[in-house]
Amino acid sequence: MLVVEQLRHRPGGRSLVQMTSTERNWAGNVTFGAAEVVHPVSLAELQELMASRSKLRVLGSGHSFNPIAGTTGTLVCLDRLGTAVELDPGARRAWVPAGATYAMICPELDAAGWALRNLASVPHVTVAGACATGTHGSGRSNPGLAAAVDAIELVRVGGELETLSSSATDFSGSVVALGALGVVTRMRLELEPSYDVAQEVWLEVPLGGVLERLDQVLGAGHSVSLFTTWAEPTTLDQVWVKRRVSPGDPAATGTGEPLDDLLGGHRAPSPAHPVPGADPAHATAQLGLRGPWYERLPHFRADAVPSAGDELQSEWLVSAGMGAAALDRLAALAATLAPAVLACEVRAVAADEQWLSPTWRRDAVALHFTWRPDEDRVSQLLHVVEDALAPFDPRPHWGKLSAMEPAALARAYPRLADFRELAERVDPERVLSNPFVDYCLGR
Repeated sequence: MLVVEQLRHRPGGRSLVQMTSTERNWAGNVTFGAAEVVHPVSLAELQELMASRSKLRVLGSGHSFNPIAGTTGTLVCLDRLGTAVELDPGARRAWVPAGATYAMICPELDAAGWALRNLASVPHVTVAGACATGTHGSGRSNPGLAAAVDAIELVRVGGELETLSSSATDFSGSVVALGALGVVTRMRLELEPSYDVAQEVWLEVPLGGVLERLDQVLGAGHSVSLFTTWAEPTTLDQVWVKRRVSPGDPAATGTGEPLDDLLGGHRAPSPAHPVPGADPAHATAQLGLRGPWYERLPHFRADAVPSAGDELQSEWLVSAGMGAAALDRLAALAATLAPAVLACEVRAVAADEQWLSPTWRRDAVALHFTWRPDEDRVSQLLHVVEDALAPFDPRPHWGKLSAMEPAALARAYPRLADFRELAERVDPERVLSNPFVDYCLGR
């Protein structure tokens, strides 16, 4: 868990904390060595920080599994900035605070009759942090979370406040931006009318049949996730299907016999958790029970511990057309992977135009690993998985563990050089950079 120390308030409403205890990421595998942690309470204070610090990074919810947020200088948390949600119903848009979590903003949007197209499996992440790292949800027609952003407000190095709309020249390089272009304060999200979702879980689904029609399976609902521990390489432990519910329909539309025929296996008779043995009470409601979009699209409840809690994570995305072959390659490694895996999740994600998005201009199948918290073993397996997936041109998730070297990242992300040039232009002194970002950008 992220260790949060008690804030000491300075006169004038400032909130500055000199580091007196350890700050860690959520998983506990990364320790931040910042000289100070600052929780600005006003835009003016944030601008002053940006104008006066030589090294600065932003820490969101701490759900990244690598040192992407690290700095030896100032670590900024935006949880006290206090920017409200501003709805524009006519434009079907809302400005939301970048430092807020999806769990915080979604109930407010829903209460006003609006929704987001998709959410990540973990609602605990901040809006800006999730978008900056290319985080996504699931669904063959659903792009990553950054695709919902059509404008951002950010403070540049030097303290200038700037707003970029989707028509700006550099916009497609400025949302999935690894925190390297400025401190994002607000993001404007595209909305749609609120809707309900019902989800059901299938157990012991034969993998062979899924591989034969993977695209059809991953398109069987608004959001579909396949789960395996690789303990049994020919069988998926669970398949989660989340479907929109038609108005007035007490059950999820289309969850009849055809879906049983498509998947095989059998429907779960009681609630399940993606990680075998974990408490199903921490997962969102299943068994076809309809509910608001924001209480069903995530796998985990906002008031519960997400996933296993004590874990490491990695994820690679391959072209949708190569998904079945890539999954089959992983199945061949089942005996090697299983001892280190808590759960492996397979999802579809639609293409977008964000330069550093793992789905830039290609529909993808995401291969996600929730590992046991054994850093030495996981470090070895990163190479094993990446070697196996190399023929499929995998793109690693920016907020998770990967062994890819800069040259491989440059091949995986064709716009990486363009982003590096943009970062050098807006931050020539590399105030917002750190060794991890420099490594990823090959500089």
